[in-house]
Amino acid sequence: MALPGSFQIVQAQTAEDFATARTLFTAYAESLGIDLTFQSFESELQNLPRQYGSPHGALLLAYGIDPKVALGCVAVRPLVNKGNKGHEAAQPQNQVRPCCEMKRLYVSPEARGMGLGQALVDAIIQRAKHLGYREMRLDTLSSMTGAQQLYRRAGFIEIQAYYETPLEGTVFLGLDLS
Repeated sequence: MALPGSFQIVQAQTAEDFATARTLFTAYAESLGIDLTFQSFESELQNLPRQYGSPHGALLLAYGIDPKVALGCVAVRPLVNKGNKGHEAAQPQNQVRPCCEMKRLYVSPEARGMGLGQALVDAIIQRAKHLGYREMRLDTLSSMTGAQQLYRRAGFIEIQAYYETPLEGTVFLGLDLS
């Protein structure tokens, strides 16, 4: 296991970066033990650069420094609210208050407890601010109490559901970035 601070966070840019992200996203999905079909997860995996690429999104990867091994990830994308019928990534040009969604925060089991989750959350919040977003939203499972604590420490508060989900007890959180 790496020591605290012995990691670096970089933005995915190359085909190799996005392949690494696919591996981490898959590990994330497997760790949940739920079916993510309702979120079009397979399509998301095949279109990571379009879903999370510049100029409206970002996908951050955390690597151990020595050895260089992928330890975690997090992403941000534009959020277009379609009432209560769903959500999808899209360009935020028609929104009065640009809003984004944090997705796929994942830290590999061997890297937990070294502050990487907090570092990834802080980095993606800063990235979202840099991209001009004024609000960030996310959803998480009610069973993910550690993640919820992490989000609340970063300033997130509980909000109304911004899309319909088949997962009972989903927790929706939001953060004012202005």
